[in-house]
Amino acid sequence: MAEANFANRTLFHGDNLDFLRGMNSGTVHLIATDPPFNKGRDFHATPDSLASGAKFQDRWSWADDVEGEWVDQIQDDWPAVWEVIDAARAAWGDDMAAFLCFMGVRLIEMRRVLRDDGSLYLHCDPTASHYLKALLDAIFGRRNFVGHIIWNKQDGVKSRTHWGNENDAILCFAKALRRHTFNARDPACRKPFADISLAMHFNKTDGDGRAYRERIVNGKRYVYYADEGRFIGNLWNDISSMQANTPIMRESMGYPTQKPLALYERIIAASSNSGDIVLDPFAGCATTPIAAERLGRQWVAMDIWEGAADIVRQRLADNRQLLTDADPQIHYATEPPERTDEGEAAVPFLQVTERYAEPEGPRMSRAAMYDHLLAQYGPRCQGCDRTFDDPRYLELDHNTPRSDGGLYHITNRVLLCGPCNLLKSNQYTLSGLRRQNQRLGYMAQ
Repeated sequence: MAEANFANRTLFHGDNLDFLRGMNSGTVHLIATDPPFNKGRDFHATPDSLASGAKFQDRWSWADDVEGEWVDQIQDDWPAVWEVIDAARAAWGDDMAAFLCFMGVRLIEMRRVLRDDGSLYLHCDPTASHYLKALLDAIFGRRNFVGHIIWNKQDGVKSRTHWGNENDAILCFAKALRRHTFNARDPACRKPFADISLAMHFNKTDGDGRAYRERIVNGKRYVYYADEGRFIGNLWNDISSMQANTPIMRESMGYPTQKPLALYERIIAASSNSGDIVLDPFAGCATTPIAAERLGRQWVAMDIWEGAADIVRQRLADNRQLLTDADPQIHYATEPPERTDEGEAAVPFLQVTERYAEPEGPRMSRAAMYDHLLAQYGPRCQGCDRTFDDPRYLELDHNTPRSDGGLYHITNRVLLCGPCNLLKSNQYTLSGLRRQNQRLGYMAQ
């Protein structure tokens, strides 16, 4: 694992994508974050609160909010992610596709900065949770999905016209399944057994006088202690959103989407250990950093709101008696950290260890590359030599696949028809594709 190139208790102010791209790979144990939900509206803090002036737009437009560089990166290196975005665009519309493109490039970097034993907890709601699940499947791999937590907010939201939305979703993915940290016996992940269960089943005591029950399943013995409580499972209905969002509650900062400390303390306790590094790229009113500080973890946070540092300092002061360090010092930064690892971009799962340096000079967009090759070779597939009246039948691809160290640069680009691009996949170079086409009789006569 690379060494962290950022200090504990660092708060980055600005676009989190720049900061994520500046972090060394494999340096974070846990990411617990509460990003925008694509609710289609703007959020504002209450005027007389400490967070007064805080606001964020949760409305998305393909024309205004999506950068061409994001699309290029996703289409080149993460085609499965692009398929999810394209499907959402067809099923929902441009706004959902724009939101997923925004989240996609950031989640790709989040996966890269996680250690192999790390986990991601992504907070969302039914607006986009199903699309985000598919996006995370494409980035982390579906087999690394380890939990869909249902948080019953207990905020009394009801409707007479449809089923009310009383639950949020928290999607949990491991960087590598079975290597991730999971502390199921931590008290934060347990709740007391019901009285009737204690009376009926916990009728044995050990040498220390602890009541327990014993079960034999498939010949294996399991012991459950009464004082440990039972595992909470994935339905969390014992933490109310009211403790964070009601002005009379001590936690409330007046931030429009503030979450309870207890909620994120449970996440951090379950999936990290003392001294581990916790990251929140959408820090908001700093619930994740404060929860991490209270549990003796290191943390790094990012937020675009200029008042975020004041919120962090105020909340640390309010929780001083619960902190392991009585006087924590915040490192405030507006510039991304300088990477000291190999500096490779987040890339797909199939990857060789050797990669090649890009030639110097400005990087062309996919559209510019397409136009350049079309002007040079005409509307001809370079894989089978067929010429098309309509150039829309041609697709931009790499000569040497990216998974084999191929460059993004124009010198490594070709135009292929759809069947040739499908056959080539990430297995062949252009010359290999042409040999395969010759063998199968697919070359133009």
